[in-house]
Amino acid sequence: MEILWGDETLFRNEEVFDPDFLPPDILHRDVQIADLAACLRPALKGVAPGHVLCVGPPSTGKTTVVRHVLEKLEEYGVTVAYLRCPVLRTTYNVFAKIFEEVSGKVPPQKGVPLFKLLDEIAEFLEQQVLVVALDDVNFLPNNVLNEILMALVKSAEFKVGVVAVATSKGFVARLDPYLGSIFHFHEIPFPLYTRREVEEILRWRVEYGFYLGVMTDDAFEMVVDLVARNGDIRYGLYLLRRAGIIAERRASRKIDVEDVIAAREGEEATLLTKNLSALNSDEREALKIIYSLDEENITTGDVYAIMRAEVGLYYERFYEIIGKLERLRFIDLVFGRKGRGKTRYVVRRYEPKIILEAIRNYG
Repeated sequence: MEILWGDETLFRNEEVFDPDFLPPDILHRDVQIADLAACLRPALKGVAPGHVLCVGPPSTGKTTVVRHVLEKLEEYGVTVAYLRCPVLRTTYNVFAKIFEEVSGKVPPQKGVPLFKLLDEIAEFLEQQVLVVALDDVNFLPNNVLNEILMALVKSAEFKVGVVAVATSKGFVARLDPYLGSIFHFHEIPFPLYTRREVEEILRWRVEYGFYLGVMTDDAFEMVVDLVARNGDIRYGLYLLRRAGIIAERRASRKIDVEDVIAAREGEEATLLTKNLSALNSDEREALKIIYSLDEENITTGDVYAIMRAEVGLYYERFYEIIGKLERLRFIDLVFGRKGRGKTRYVVRRYEPKIILEAIRNYG
């Protein structure tokens, strides 16, 4: 039996596997970085930049790109505030965090009127431009979402550019009609990573996170295969780190396939529950129907007939939904023969029980 002695470890730098770790080079997001930088460049001249929406499925590099560009702006003296909306949740908490980022001081006590808090933020800015990033903005309650964006977009106290980060544009439909008419934004899409991109991103993490030769090729390929199904880099980082910890616990000097299998157990349902946040209720219902059918050869026509009977969905909207489920890699669509003609078949990418459990957990 091999033993890791003293402070021996498989990790060269475990921080590399932290989802919040910002690598020096952002792989396969050059287009998005250039686009966001161009949108925010006016702030370097003291001019309020236009608003931006970074939109795409979970774990497709949105937060990494936004933080990377904001760091560059800070290096040039622009004041920025990066906020995680699911953590803050209330209008006061959001603007208290902005106050803290701008001033470096503890925010005033709760109960201070919003206009007074905005005045204090403006005093610290002294006519400087402020760039506010609202990460996971779609998780804000309706009233908070509208209050925050209205206060920022209509601000007369300071010049501001908003960078909203979301898994879909669905939150726009929740905006007050007046706010929706004035909150104009440039959209930057973040598509899912391809398998090659997943492999290159995770390869960098392995090279800098583990010591040389620690991870076997078979174990690494298994991680890449698992992540490539849904493009979720965070899941890959979890698997790599967890597999390393498991290998250390069994006193191995190598991370093998068995360590990845152990790391994976119980995590796919959790991951899919998170990815379901990119779907609306009709899209989740379509997914549930697809994974509830007993037949092996499922056609798009079969699913449409059920959707139409249950929720009265029209044809064009149904195919939008099916296309989105394919883009998010919940399913594959393939052409095949049926009778004398051709039809599209729906191929499930996961075991039905895993998807159905994730849907139940999400609900």
